[in-house]
Amino acid sequence: METNAITAIYAEFSGLPTPVSAHLTEEQVGDQRVYTVNSEWSQNNLVGGSRLRYMQQWTLLAEQRNDCKNLQTVLPPGPCAPLQAELLSSFSPVRGLRAVVRETTGSHQILEIWDSHGLRKTLDLTALNKHGRVYNDAQFGCLSWSGCESRLLYVAESNQSSSPDLPGKSPCGKSLQDRSVYREDWGEGLTSKSLPVLCVVELETGNVSVLRGVPSHISPGQALWAPGSHVVVFVGWSHEPFRLGLKFCSNRRSALFLLGLDGHCECLSEADVSVSSPRLSPDGTTLVYLQGHVFGPHNQCVSLHQYDLHSKKTSILMDVVNRTNAGECAGIYESLPSSCWSADSQRVVFSSACRNRKDLFVVDRRTKTVAFLSDNLSEFYGSWKLLAIQKDLMVVYCSSPNTPPTLRVGFLPPVGCYVDWQTLHQPGLTFDLRWTVLDVTPTTEEDNTEYSGLDFGAVLVKPRDHFHGAKIPLVVFIHGGPHSQFPAEWNTTTAGLVKLGFAVLMVNYRGSTGFGQDSILSLIGRIGTQDVKDVQRAVTTALQRDATLDPKRLAVIGGSHGGFLSCHLVGQYPDLYRACAARNPVINAATLLGTSDIVDWRYSSVGLMYSYDQIPTAEALAIMLERSPITHAAQIQAPVLLMLGAKDRRVSPHQGLELYRALKSRDSPVRLLWFPEDGHSLARVDTQADCFLNTALWLQQHL
Repeated sequence: METNAITAIYAEFSGLPTPVSAHLTEEQVGDQRVYTVNSEWSQNNLVGGSRLRYMQQWTLLAEQRNDCKNLQTVLPPGPCAPLQAELLSSFSPVRGLRAVVRETTGSHQILEIWDSHGLRKTLDLTALNKHGRVYNDAQFGCLSWSGCESRLLYVAESNQSSSPDLPGKSPCGKSLQDRSVYREDWGEGLTSKSLPVLCVVELETGNVSVLRGVPSHISPGQALWAPGSHVVVFVGWSHEPFRLGLKFCSNRRSALFLLGLDGHCECLSEADVSVSSPRLSPDGTTLVYLQGHVFGPHNQCVSLHQYDLHSKKTSILMDVVNRTNAGECAGIYESLPSSCWSADSQRVVFSSACRNRKDLFVVDRRTKTVAFLSDNLSEFYGSWKLLAIQKDLMVVYCSSPNTPPTLRVGFLPPVGCYVDWQTLHQPGLTFDLRWTVLDVTPTTEEDNTEYSGLDFGAVLVKPRDHFHGAKIPLVVFIHGGPHSQFPAEWNTTTAGLVKLGFAVLMVNYRGSTGFGQDSILSLIGRIGTQDVKDVQRAVTTALQRDATLDPKRLAVIGGSHGGFLSCHLVGQYPDLYRACAARNPVINAATLLGTSDIVDWRYSSVGLMYSYDQIPTAEALAIMLERSPITHAAQIQAPVLLMLGAKDRRVSPHQGLELYRALKSRDSPVRLLWFPEDGHSLARVDTQADCFLNTALWLQQHL
């Protein structure tokens, strides 16, 4: 447990690469089909304090027998090729051209087009001054080739200022503007995003234009070309009367639009809903997209809709799942991959949370039935994530708490058949950790009368070998959200702590994704009570089922809502927990109300309705305070480690400071780490390493 040893373990674990995207091409060579898989990977470089990206390529040989395609040979992969300063990239569908938006050392953004002979064309988008910075985030960003491969579509910040002209002219004759007028943005993780515009570049001429016709109250994103390359489809988020935080929030009012290059705009989806992830079928006839509710839970189970471009009719392909049944899909809780269609345009493949796991599914448009695609190794891999499917070849990555991400491929089989999965990339390391999934049932007293009969779960990870008769200290790890999940997947923090000798219990309390919409709704109005009791029930269950765990050495860690629950637990159960480590925790929901970018969730979480013109009342603030950990601060006995990002727009760092001062005034042991350049996720490479090191030392000291 020396500092150097902890740092070495974290460097080893966090340095393992993770695939982030894949692209496939197919060609016929003699009697064989040759597939090329280009996969993009992310890897932390702890020494350099940076996050690296690189590409690796595989060549696969396959044959087709009757209706089935079979992989015959996987050739050795090519070398890893680093990707320098790439913001966006996209392969064209026919000729395999590669478009790249890259940032230069002078902060210029350039567009490059590459073909088999090298660099074909370069455009300096910044110098053209048609728009502001190009968006490369997951919420708005896109880089879409037209069907004719002569145009590219992307999203950028408008260079049109929203502030009014002031009377008078500058010495150079330009209009003066009020530089101090407040400009809204889209919140945490999107602070540089305010007024996005759709941009088209004509590759032959190099001309860049901003599309006209987007309604003035709409911010466009997630755009793609419709058939014919003269119309684009996009998701538009309403930014009136003001913007709310968008990242991790699938409940923002939005719609699906069709926009012609002539400026004619048409809304395709219904009103007062949230939509995302439009994906066009290979035959160009059908759009699928996700649809959910506005406000309420910030993340939710969504429905999968299909829109027929010819008949202009919409239907539900897969509805919201309210209750989960064993062996069935639990619904959709995350965005669709950019390539998700079968070659015949009849099936859609997706991955999503399913109880304590993440699994792979296919839905058939003809029968509207949903089936699993993971194989008999599902007990070995707790998590399956679809990267892409093209020409029916699926590229996924799998992992489990003791197995880092593994790249696998397999052909989508005929209905009723199994996938023959093959591994492309085996992780360089495997770890001798033991993990198990726990199903947890609340007691009669803890049952939710409005949503009765719900259960939840947890994933227990511990060292495989320990001294005979010795008890293992238990760290309770709580996810944030609260509407998110700890699937049985590779987690650097969990693996590192187990390597250091701790057992880790990752709890999916009621309200987590993967357990149905009823579970999510059951937490509304019950934060600080139901979720706290669920975590404690999971701890009790784990201690009862595993005699190797030490009930006298318990600690709790978590971030955001996980930090909220961690601080609740050490306050409500002061005699049970001996240490706490919380990252950007919610401490006082009442004082957070005016500083968070998701003010609507502050009302919804405690069971109150929200509207844009909401004015706080004494009653509402009293409810928020009552549900907050700060009310139990005087009872906290366990030493508390706080880790705060100074640029957090979701949970102000003053939340953690509020608890820090309350504990300091009572001479309670507390330590605070302040990260001036970090936001809510504390995602910088050096920050993550610092947090792990300090958390491990804190647990070692107090357990």
